[in-house]
Amino acid sequence: MVKVTYVAHDGARVTVEAEPGESVMQAALSNDVEGIIGECGGAMMCATCHCYVDEAWEVGAGARAEGEEDMLEGAASEVTGRSRLSCQIKLAPELDGLVVHLPEEQL
Repeated sequence: MVKVTYVAHDGARVTVEAEPGESVMQAALSNDVEGIIGECGGAMMCATCHCYVDEAWEVGAGARAEGEEDMLEGAASEVTGRSRLSCQIKLAPELDGLVVHLPEEQL
């Protein structure tokens, strides 16, 4: 199992465990984490799973997938250099302890 901590805009933290291969979005939805909507189900057709990868995990989480930049243009909250679509971050053992911050709004 891989642990992921979601930090809400107000600072509240929720840590969940997920199977390797699941996306950060899937782990959030499976564990009822508020702040991730995932309207398109992970098809990279919306930006309702926008998150900010914690600075400590920026390199480990990898680069944005092809097309991810375009989808982030439609995000409801500010897009930064650490912005990612959580549906595009696949969990692996080396990401155990990953921390992502959630934006103020998704829609």
